[in-house]
Amino acid sequence: MDGLPACPDQNSANMKSAVIIDNGEFPKKEYPRYLLKNADYIICCDGALNKYFRNMKAIFGKERMPDIVIGDMDSISPAAHSRFTGKTVHESGQDDNDQTKAVRYVAGMMKDVDEIHIIGGSGAREDHTIGNLSLLMEYARTYGERPYIEMVSDYSTAFALTDTAEIQCGEGRSVSIFSPDNTLTIKSKGLRWPTDGVIFDNWWKATLNKADEDTVRLEFSHPSVALVILD
Repeated sequence: MDGLPACPDQNSANMKSAVIIDNGEFPKKEYPRYLLKNADYIICCDGALNKYFRNMKAIFGKERMPDIVIGDMDSISPAAHSRFTGKTVHESGQDDNDQTKAVRYVAGMMKDVDEIHIIGGSGAREDHTIGNLSLLMEYARTYGERPYIEMVSDYSTAFALTDTAEIQCGEGRSVSIFSPDNTLTIKSKGLRWPTDGVIFDNWWKATLNKADEDTVRLEFSHPSVALVILD
């Protein structure tokens, strides 16, 4: 795994993973494609099915249908819709985006899934990218540590914390921290520039840091929520 907090049990024999594919930039690099290739379940947001089909054989070397397509079904091309042979979950509500609908479905219906990796959540539009990243904090509030949820792209791995944690990220890794809670303080160990005095009243305040140790400890002043992005 790539920079997970220490809390998930990475050695569980029963651990299963799901990859949710958003309709953003489909990854080209090895790590996100590795996650997709080794996923137990593949869930496409409806508009992402077209991109998945274009990249499927390059990743798997054969046809590998997604297990589920979820959304309001307004973005699937007729050709992709007729080709798909898996399960369709139609959700037409506009209060949540398709990514959230997919996360809710996996967390609620697929109880054997311990990890959710979201790909394609960034890159196409800045507003969608910001919104999708911020939703990781909402998921952490809602679901806690299980399932562990992260967003992975060709450029970063992002996940949310709700309390003190240790991150196995590797020395030299870029680390950025965001929080909507300006009452939160985070004491850090293992970062080049300590975050102890940071007031989270703007997005840039704890960005572009570096890990000086393999393990970074972030100690929260109280249970809250923060987004961590690693390069």
